[in-house]
Amino acid sequence: MKAVYAGTFDPVTNGHLDIIERASKMYDELYVTIFINPQKQTLFSLEERLELLKSVTQQYDNVYIDASDDLAVKYAKRMGAQILVRGLRATMDFEYESQLAFSNQYLDDSIDMVFLMTRPNHSYISSSSVKEIASHQHSVKGLVPDVVEKALKMKLDKLNICQTK
Repeated sequence: MKAVYAGTFDPVTNGHLDIIERASKMYDELYVTIFINPQKQTLFSLEERLELLKSVTQQYDNVYIDASDDLAVKYAKRMGAQILVRGLRATMDFEYESQLAFSNQYLDDSIDMVFLMTRPNHSYISSSSVKEIASHQHSVKGLVPDVVEKALKMKLDKLNICQTK
């Protein structure tokens, strides 16, 4: 059985990795796919996000990193996946995710949604909060993998140099 875990992953966090690790045990193939949303302003380029995801998931033999500008259900169908995996942190995520699930069911009712609750120690982590914390030169150790922490520091240092010129 194949599944797709879709997101922006800007950047990938330990909460995302929690979902990836658990979903990789549930499915034969897991496509962790960056979905391109032109309305979202990202810190990392698509290529940088792909590289970071590949780096932090290399230990999983059945996890494939990809990117798409399709709708998630269309992409899942094209990949032969029957499941869209979504992570839930709190009740506010449930509101958004249930609306998304209903929309996806409307588009293609052959693709099911599976929601995985993030472990409590990751429940407060979001890519947005990680970027906010890091932008104020605070450590994000424990919130993201080490390679992501280094990439964030380099990216923000570079942006700060560019903005001060």
